[in-house]
Amino acid sequence: MPTGLDRPLNENSPMTSSPDTRPVLIAGGGIGGLALALTLHQIGVPCVVLEAVPAIQPLGVGINLQPNAVRELYDLGLDADVLDRIGLQAREWALVGRNGSEIYAEPRGLQAGYRWPQYSLHRGELQMLLYRTVLERLGTDAIRLGHRVTGYRQTDDGVTATVETRDGQRMDIEGSLLVAADGLHSAVRAQMHPTQPPIQWGGAIMWRGTTPGLPIRGGASFVGVGSLKHRVVLYPISPPDPTTGLATINWIAEITVDNSQGWTQGDWNRRVAIDDFIHHFEGWDFGWLDVPAMLRGAKEVFEYPMIDRDPVPTWVDGRVALLGDAAHVMYPVGSNGASQAIVDARVLGAALLNHGLTPAALKAYDDKLCADISALVLRNRGSGPFGILGLVDERCGGVFDDIEQVVPAAEREAYMARYKAAAGFAIETLNAAPSTIEAGARLNA
Repeated sequence: MPTGLDRPLNENSPMTSSPDTRPVLIAGGGIGGLALALTLHQIGVPCVVLEAVPAIQPLGVGINLQPNAVRELYDLGLDADVLDRIGLQAREWALVGRNGSEIYAEPRGLQAGYRWPQYSLHRGELQMLLYRTVLERLGTDAIRLGHRVTGYRQTDDGVTATVETRDGQRMDIEGSLLVAADGLHSAVRAQMHPTQPPIQWGGAIMWRGTTPGLPIRGGASFVGVGSLKHRVVLYPISPPDPTTGLATINWIAEITVDNSQGWTQGDWNRRVAIDDFIHHFEGWDFGWLDVPAMLRGAKEVFEYPMIDRDPVPTWVDGRVALLGDAAHVMYPVGSNGASQAIVDARVLGAALLNHGLTPAALKAYDDKLCADISALVLRNRGSGPFGILGLVDERCGGVFDDIEQVVPAAEREAYMARYKAAAGFAIETLNAAPSTIEAGARLNA
């Protein structure tokens, strides 16, 4: 990895390097940023990751990786032998009404006919896997911890990231391109779009935790229970323990409240007591699932507002691009936030192969994804795949004897097919698509 590319601000004799050797600068060492680093290494492009935190740790909660993202990880050499160690292959997605009766269920991953699995896993475990892989393949100099990108300047043939370190030092780091994968509060996005609206909260509050428990239904099922504005979602993120039979069950309990006063709790996530919210789910014992017992089984619970940002018209400014949550933070209702960040990285890598380290490559990436994923952000804001629960609410108040009399199977299946197409994981389309990056492809090979 090239060194000597950083310099204090206002230094009279800055050190420079040729455009051919300057790295691509990646702001942010989350899932999207690390997936991009691995992609750039795969195609022979030097890069450096600038991450604000002093140490990367396995933080976060359970997530699902859709087959479109798993395909990309496989192409990076992170196949089932690797992913099975940190997660569980999902086999079912199901919705259940307020009275515990099934509304909709479908197979997922390999069981649905995809060529790649869907994975349920802990976000932090995935990030640590990517982090370790970057260090192994690119070397320890590839990631600079404690370096926060606060802005950028650019010329016709390069870009300079303004960086602040944990000890208060300010410096410039030069690169061929800058890709901002620095999340919800992206400083790069704020500079690119200074008049963007504030973070949007629609009124939904989520409480998230994990509890040891017996897997339900097929044993690897993603299950949503309740109504559109009052529900619990749960799925295992580990296989059952051979001795106890208990798996780690990731759960999200959610209600929607009046948001006219805005978010008043202060922190965007905070640890709370079970008794602060469990009363919303009293009596939710269906025999096959005791929701209050599951909630009380968690060692700790965190509260989050369900938030996103209004889409922006472009993710690109010359030699600077947005990726992952910096580009399209979205409601976590379709299990596609982390998945899309991985896909972003791969599409950007393919654009670089086609156009080189140029603004044209970033424009091609933007043209490929920005409009469609911006539409997905708004679709998820409108409830995403959980919209089926909204149909049931409207037609019968969430309680029914025969779901066919409320929302017929053909209507439910068509609704889900439209969502999968919008989210980029329609089965036939994905299975037939060529690899985003052809094996062995290298820039300037």
